[in-house]
Amino acid sequence: MVQAEIGNGQGAGIQADAADAAERSCAVTGRALPKAAMIRFVIDPDGRPVPDLEEKLPGRGIWLCAERQVIEQAVRKNAFAKRARRAVDVDADLVERLEGLLVRRCINWVELARRADKVVAGFDEVRRRLEAGHGLKRGALMSARDGARDGRDKIERLAADCFVSDALDADELGMAFGRERVVHVLVTPGGLADSLARDAARLAGLRGAAALH
Repeated sequence: MVQAEIGNGQGAGIQADAADAAERSCAVTGRALPKAAMIRFVIDPDGRPVPDLEEKLPGRGIWLCAERQVIEQAVRKNAFAKRARRAVDVDADLVERLEGLLVRRCINWVELARRADKVVAGFDEVRRRLEAGHGLKRGALMSARDGARDGRDKIERLAADCFVSDALDADELGMAFGRERVVHVLVTPGGLADSLARDAARLAGLRGAAALH
């Protein structure tokens, strides 16, 4: 079963920078990348690989690049068994379940930011906040992947100092606000924005789209 915990994200960003920059070697490609660009797996007591997105689960970590094709290859060739040096039973839908888990985490970060009054949504509100530009250097802008391109371009041009991602669609962003569709969401700087940025970047890798900047 795919499981993960979500912390509150408060004050985590600055302290996490050094840890996220520490490199790990991908079990499939052999590339050494910062932990923030990878996903850690551990083998559970039933012999199945479990994504450890909080990187706190006990056991030997198996690291994979946060890229769909890499994780698909790990599933197809059971790279988990080779690295763990034991029999491992890999579920065929592991990649889809991991994607769903990351989607839920990103939505949860936005919802937590909304409850903490650290988020603005909607074209006009986000534009005003970005044009004011006060302390948004480490903010996180989520631009719905299925939103109108002209509106997204206008907002993204104002967000040069923010993390920007189109990893979520408008319906997914809307879930954090109890609405059907939300296209533009800005989480103001802090631990929640940092946590959202990290999970959104990994989700983008699984969905074949990189973080925009």
